[in-house]
Amino acid sequence: MTELQRRMIQDMELRSLKENTQKAYVEAVKDLARHYNRPPDVLSEEEIRRYVVHLTKVRRCSKSTLRVRLFGIKFLFRYTLQRPLPVFDLIRLPRDRKLPTVLSRQEVRQVLASIRRPAARMSALVMYSCGLRVTAASRLRAADIDSRRMMVCARNGKGGKDQYVPLPQRTLELLRAYWREHHPESWLFPDRSGSKPIDRCTVLKCIRAAALDAKLTKRIGCHTLRHCYATHLLEDGVDLRTIQMLLGHRSIRSTIGYLHLTQKAMKNVHRSINDLMGDL
Repeated sequence: MTELQRRMIQDMELRSLKENTQKAYVEAVKDLARHYNRPPDVLSEEEIRRYVVHLTKVRRCSKSTLRVRLFGIKFLFRYTLQRPLPVFDLIRLPRDRKLPTVLSRQEVRQVLASIRRPAARMSALVMYSCGLRVTAASRLRAADIDSRRMMVCARNGKGGKDQYVPLPQRTLELLRAYWREHHPESWLFPDRSGSKPIDRCTVLKCIRAAALDAKLTKRIGCHTLRHCYATHLLEDGVDLRTIQMLLGHRSIRSTIGYLHLTQKAMKNVHRSINDLMGDL
């Protein structure tokens, strides 16, 4: 590890950036250094500008990849090197407003049943039945399961917040069966060593392999299960404000998007527009 990388990591820790964010930002700076085969702290603003154009025009990076690369480099220059560059003020990357993939309830059951690794399967089950993000679900401990109140405590989630979400009875029963069979110690869903929680990439690979086994053509990821949780609750009549609270969304605008994904909402629309045309 270079001295510059060590300082940057310290700066990110001081600003309480998540571990995964730190890794992504360090990789962004490493890619910049590899591109010019020179340390990033000796590069000029013009070289940074050309690198951004290279990412956009030559590599054709997706907006999400480009955003992470730029944020990582911007952090290095703004905080670690104390050299804020005007070029970063010119760059605008509007987010794509794409609707997420959502599975039917039967498709969710097929995927969960097809995950072969027990820790990954139970982690995915908690993601779907409790609406947790993969990081929160994979880092659960036995003490986070409150069977008396039927709640799960997701600790240190997005924004560093703890959050309680309802625990379905069936999920509790499956967790108890999993516990009796595998006896996890520190983490509820450990990696193969047993000393660390299962890695989010491992869970993602297991979910995508299960989708192939289930012969699903939709491309899904860990967050798909959270989308399914919200959409299926909305179809069952749970109001948007409650779903916003369960998901931990700061703004209701993030939750409103699920209205576009519900089959029941579309059926109601079709029924209404058919009624409009009924007498014509």
